[in-house]
Amino acid sequence: MSTVRDMLVELTGMPEFAEGIGDDADLSASGIDSGDLVRLVLLIEQRTGAEVTAEDMDGLSTIADYEKFVAERGSATPADGA
Repeated sequence: MSTVRDMLVELTGMPEFAEGIGDDADLSASGIDSGDLVRLVLLIEQRTGAEVTAEDMDGLSTIADYEKFVAERGSATPADGA
């Protein structure tokens, strides 16, 4: 399972995010609300060390978008050591 998918399952408690939602599905249309997106961004920042700006968030709408962002901007070592 992908890093972002793991985080989504953890945040929402919805196992559908493990494999039931396509990589290119819009997260907002998949049951993720704005609060969940903020929590996802905070978790990404905490675990990968990548800073996610408001401008970045404007371009992130799918699991694939978030995965690409993490791959390009995240560090090899999580910020919290987890």
